[in-house]
Amino acid sequence: MIEIKEVTKKFQDKKTSVTALKHISFSVKKGQTIGLLGENGAGKTTLLRSIATLISPTEGTITVAGFDTEKQPSEIKRKIGVLFGGETGLYDRLTARENLVYFASLYGLSKHETKVRIDDLSKMFGMRDYLDRKVGGFSKGMRQKVAIARTLIHNPDIILFDEPTTGLDITSSNVFRQLVHQLKREGKTIIFSSHIMEEVSLLCDSVAMIHKGELVHYGTLEDLYRSEGTKDLNYIFMSKLVRGDRHYAS
Repeated sequence: MIEIKEVTKKFQDKKTSVTALKHISFSVKKGQTIGLLGENGAGKTTLLRSIATLISPTEGTITVAGFDTEKQPSEIKRKIGVLFGGETGLYDRLTARENLVYFASLYGLSKHETKVRIDDLSKMFGMRDYLDRKVGGFSKGMRQKVAIARTLIHNPDIILFDEPTTGLDITSSNVFRQLVHQLKREGKTIIFSSHIMEEVSLLCDSVAMIHKGELVHYGTLEDLYRSEGTKDLNYIFMSKLVRGDRHYAS
């Protein structure tokens, strides 16, 4: 479903060059849920943006559902839903409903399909009370709920979440986790970054750990727990960073 081969990304300005990703390679099968782990600045968001066709790798290739991110970005954009951290992509002067209707129209949803999707998502995230209020006055948590709904409005096959529970309260975070379980049952392919290890351990099949732009581990949680002799994912993550592991489980 997603093939990442020897991807390197360098950012260059007039004086300096920063290598955000260094020869990253791994694949994600259809229906897998992958947790992307790494410290701030490790390269997680850069990798997600590259998969989403928002930036181009300096070296290497990425294919999504058989389409090349460089040659066929429009085909990929139809198949993915993307949410990047605090970048909700919402219009403050529009209501939550108007935002969702607008983004649904970009994906060619009919009026009936749009109404059904908005009804389902607003019920799921408890947004009915403020669905017809302007987004500009929303709290961070309210905005995040609408942003997640925007990400899913066209029922994408592949979903990329960057810190999806940022700003959500405990109840809303639990709703999000239930949503991921539902998406998994529907056979969706999901990659999400998170600093919440409990979230990753509960939701993910496999994990990709990135440190200073390099992949230090990729494999199933089950294999990781077995090889490390513990299910304490926070301990494992910190231990691998200290050791500087270069172990790529299949």
